[in-house]
Amino acid sequence: MPITKLEQMFEILKSKPKKRLVAAYAVDAHTIEAVNAAVELGIIEATLVGTRAEIEKVCKSEGIDVNKFRIVEESDEMKATMKAVSLINEGKADFIMKGLVSSDKYMRAILNKEQGLLPPKAILSHVTVIEVPTYHKLITVGDVAIIPAPDLSQKVAITNYVINTAHALGIEKPKVAMIAATEQMSVGMPAVVDAAIISKMCDRGQIKNALVDGPLALDVALDEESVKIKKLVSSVAGDADCLVFPNIESGNVFFKTCTKLAGGELAALVVGAKCPAVLTSRGDSAKTKTYSIALACMMVK
Repeated sequence: MPITKLEQMFEILKSKPKKRLVAAYAVDAHTIEAVNAAVELGIIEATLVGTRAEIEKVCKSEGIDVNKFRIVEESDEMKATMKAVSLINEGKADFIMKGLVSSDKYMRAILNKEQGLLPPKAILSHVTVIEVPTYHKLITVGDVAIIPAPDLSQKVAITNYVINTAHALGIEKPKVAMIAATEQMSVGMPAVVDAAIISKMCDRGQIKNALVDGPLALDVALDEESVKIKKLVSSVAGDADCLVFPNIESGNVFFKTCTKLAGGELAALVVGAKCPAVLTSRGDSAKTKTYSIALACMMVK
């Protein structure tokens, strides 16, 4: 059965072997609360890299048993992040999570050519799974955080990443909408042209195990009434599982609108590295981070 609510991931993961998380510079309350929640749910074993005294202080303040975690002492945030990466490369953890370290330092460690987590010729991207009260299922979107203006090959990679994520959520043949300003073909709009090419690539079997259609404007991608009014014939329109945005601005505005104005919740990951990498904002809630940990567990191979 496909997962339609983020919390459903927890029940599925409880029946599977625990995954091993390493959190980089995990000295803040939100990170430790989220990791503790995942430990309590029985879905992970956790290593926290950071200053032991700060971790113990947070645990005492939040009433958390510090002995639930393995702690690796490192007071410098960049060194702590590199140490977390090294534990992945040594096979001592299954996925990595960002703690209080800034996003640029976190990504720098992952992208490090000698010691990082980037396979040759890999394309890193960001996948977000959003639960919005006004939509009947989860929406998997990309890319809202890493690739500013993806070219055609990067859009193909993003499309495959959202498809793989949807598969991990139990959706056998996800419906992917290539988002543009219009569903009409217009050669003067690069987003429209790229969307049409990628849609045809799916028709020809170059993108597998999904239904891909585009260009689609956001209204027809998600709203059946709009599809009927515009008399659009599509296997995806009105019922999309996944949205691929033409640039970072449109994707970022969409996901923040969902969470800030529509009461949405989310889970977010960096994909394309050797392992899933949990990347949420330092200001995100512990709940969002716990959902992101669960999504990473679903994605670990």
